[in-house]
Formats: sequence, C-alpha cells, structure tokens
Amino acid sequence: MKKIAILATHGFEHSELTGPQEYFKNAGHDVTVISPEADSINAAHEAGSVAVDCQLDSADATDYDALILPGGQVNPDILRINDSALAFIKHFADEQKPIAAICHGPWLLIEVEAVGGKQMTSWPSLKTDLTNAGAEWVDKEAVTDGNIVTSRNPDDIPAFNAAFEVLLQ
Repeated sequence: MKKIAILATHGFEHSELTGPQEYFKNAGHDVTVISPEADSINAAHEAGSVAVDCQLDSADATDYDALILPGGQVNPDILRINDSALAFIKHFADEQKPIAAICHGPWLLIEVEAVGGKQMTSWPSLKTDLTNAGAEWVDKEAVTDGNIVTSRNPDDIPAFNAAFEVLLQ
C-alpha cells in the first residue's frame, strides 16, 4: 500500500481527480486530497465538489510516496503561482518519487523544472510550453518517463491509472 497525495484546488477537471482517486483507493492505497483550500474544492464546469482531506499548509510531502496532479485549466494555473504548492511538488520531483499529471497538470511540473529531457504528453495546448521547457511532447494516451506519468485528457484515465500503478510497484 502506498500513500498517494492528490494536489488540487478549485477548477480541477472532476473526472481527472475522482477517477484516479477511486481507482487507487479501490486498489488498497491510502489516497489524500490536499489543497490550499479547507473543507472542499469545486470542479470546473460546475461538475460538483470534492472533500479536502488535508490543507496544504498542514501537509508534509515526506509523508507521501507518490503524487497525482489532476488537470482542468484553472486548477494548475492557480497552483503554479502558489509557493507552498510548488515546494510540495518539487519534493516529489527532487526525490524521484512517482508523479502522475494529466491534461493541464504538467504545467506544475514545468514550474518546478522537472520536465527537461523527459518524454511527456498533455492537453494539446501545453505542447509548446512543455517543448520550450525541454520536454519531448508526444501524442499518446499515457507516457511514462522515469518517475513521471502523463496523459492528455479524461478519455485517457484508464491508461493513466494503469501506467501509474506500474510506477507504484
């Protein structure tokens, strides 16, 4: 069993958080939703909300084995200017712990300079951002390079979960 952190805030893509959350809980992992917000966070497109298990200011990255970064356009855009969120993510990158980022989630990996030399995928509009940051962008369901798994969109969640499960072993 691994302790998995899901870092998100308002504006996340509902299925990109809840799909992996449910999958990894059902697989026997301890999954914690961490956010700068207290109580709950609202999904993009009025798709509902998700309870926050731990507020970011109280979270210690060393307590977790792996990290999931869901997308949605607004969620990572807010988090990438939050110093506490970036420090949390940077711990996983620096320690080579498993990280999974989907859709716009790789923006956060660009901010912590974790994409250079990596093969990655994302929502198509991030192709230039990732390339400019030194990644090789490819259009595939799920891409694993080292300790990082990336996927493009909600349709890729089954492949995303399967690829991340391999990294957790």
